[in-house]
Amino acid sequence: MLNDRFSPARIVGIDLDPTMLASSSREAKRKGLVVELKRASGSSLPMADQSVDMVFCHQTFHHQAEQHKVLGEFHRVLKHDGVLLFAESTSKYIRSWIIRLLFRHPMDVQRTAPEYLDMVRNAGFKIHPGSVSYPYLWWSRTDFAIMERWFGFTPPSNREETLINLVAIRD
Repeated sequence: MLNDRFSPARIVGIDLDPTMLASSSREAKRKGLVVELKRASGSSLPMADQSVDMVFCHQTFHHQAEQHKVLGEFHRVLKHDGVLLFAESTSKYIRSWIIRLLFRHPMDVQRTAPEYLDMVRNAGFKIHPGSVSYPYLWWSRTDFAIMERWFGFTPPSNREETLINLVAIRD
């Protein structure tokens, strides 16, 4: 989808897990995409300073113990006015009973939506108010939206957000 939307000259995928890289390679070939894959940690990207136009970070930070370091690496490799596309689950969702039952995450680094906004801004990124969204998807709710779907209840407007999507620009 990134290829279709942005038509990049180069796509680099980075993951620490060799199994994920192998799977990504197979999928890229199946789709006819040329993707350069690198085995590395997000906290030590094998990219030159200011060499990247865009970083797409989808559901990564709730797995990262060194979030500030990873964000610093994103800032380092992005060119001036480079774009960070950031989509993340918040502490409200990661600390929910179902996620705690099924998965392991470093709980001491989970953040609320406002905390993610502050962290990204403090790392040297600009975020325009219209560049943030808070999807309230059924699977991110403690009741899986049963009250809404079965009984017609409206989700509360003053809720703690479970997901955050944002576009940030490197200063």
